[in-house]
Amino acid sequence: MSANVATSLYRRSLKLSLDWAVHRSIWRGQAVYIRSLFDANKHVRDPRQQKVLLRETEKLLETWKHPDPYKAPTAPGGNKYERNLPAPQLPYAGAHSEGH
Repeated sequence: MSANVATSLYRRSLKLSLDWAVHRSIWRGQAVYIRSLFDANKHVRDPRQQKVLLRETEKLLETWKHPDPYKAPTAPGGNKYERNLPAPQLPYAGAHSEGH
């Protein structure tokens, strides 16, 4: 169970660092550092220690949460979301006037 939680926290940490990094090259260094922090604690087997580590990581993620996180342009909330949608297909108007 805690392996899945740790993996989720790791992924969230990487995504959060992307919100703060301006350039991919800067983010890469941060990603390597984040990985080293998670690797340093991967051998902890005591469930109580694991809970403490996971709780501390959650607190850090909340502390470092970006006020305006990055959203992919075409994702909901992105600046291109639903831009240039195809026109809806309307029924053919001539079908109703045949009998008149």
